[in-house]
Amino acid sequence: MNKKATNIIKYTLSGLLAVVLVWFAFRGVDWQAFLEGLRQTRWFWVVAYFVAALLALVCREERWIALMRPLDPGLCSLHVWDAINVGNLINVVLPGAGEFIRCGYVSSKRMSYDKTLGTIACERLSDVVAVTVLLVIALSSKWSSFGPFFVENVWSPMTARLGGSLGWILIGVALLLAGFFRAVFRFRGRVRLFSRIADTLKGLGAGFASIAKMEHKWPFLLSTFGIWAMYVAMMWCTIRALPMLDALTLTDALFLSAVGNIASVIPVPGGIGAYHYLVALSAQSLYGTTWETGILLATLGHEAHAILIIIVGVISYVHLTLQGKK
Repeated sequence: MNKKATNIIKYTLSGLLAVVLVWFAFRGVDWQAFLEGLRQTRWFWVVAYFVAALLALVCREERWIALMRPLDPGLCSLHVWDAINVGNLINVVLPGAGEFIRCGYVSSKRMSYDKTLGTIACERLSDVVAVTVLLVIALSSKWSSFGPFFVENVWSPMTARLGGSLGWILIGVALLLAGFFRAVFRFRGRVRLFSRIADTLKGLGAGFASIAKMEHKWPFLLSTFGIWAMYVAMMWCTIRALPMLDALTLTDALFLSAVGNIASVIPVPGGIGAYHYLVALSAQSLYGTTWETGILLATLGHEAHAILIIIVGVISYVHLTLQGKK
């Protein structure tokens, strides 16, 4: 009952945060101008967006398979594809929960749940590296435009918080965790709970170390590149779909894609609100667009992706259900 109450509180707060961010993003929008912009949309580029988004999902499936092959050589590609899609579908409503769901779908006797979760931790680390690389490339290519915006709206607020009370809180939490893990492994032979925690941590470590055991690392690296290349292509297609953004280049798409993915770390359902606000703010501050155009850019990209995730997620869920997977 306590666990249920905790989950209810967590997801309620997440939903409230999404509502607040949506209000901030959409307040003051001239809906007549917004709808006029929507009527000018080039729908061919929206179709191209769907193709790029689908290819990104395929690359994600290939990358996860490359990570899990050393742990379970008998993995079924279609099964992994379905698990990823169902996990993404869950993430639309409950951010982060989908990762645990898809682990449950693919874990087996050979590959425990803990090891599977470790491979996802590996995925997330590679995604962080990829976003950082994209951001560095974009900032380096047009520092005179992107640099001041990034420093003022991202770097300065972040460093100010880390330098204040938040920084001390993070240091304190890190020290507490380090002490706790040391106690777990030191007294695991005496305390049953510590023994279970130690086994779980070992499983996570084995899954995380799967990248070192890969016989063919190129599929992992190429699929990671493919994922982020498709994300940039998705932003480029969204930009090309709006005639009022014809002056933007592929470098601008690179930067806006990185900004949008930074927004995805904010724990709100499906990134609603956070993505819209940051992308619209970037478009207005950097390119002098109206707020309505920025919101249209963010809404078109975000909602098109959400529609695809829901469609393929439902199809995969039905397929897994018919196969008897729980």
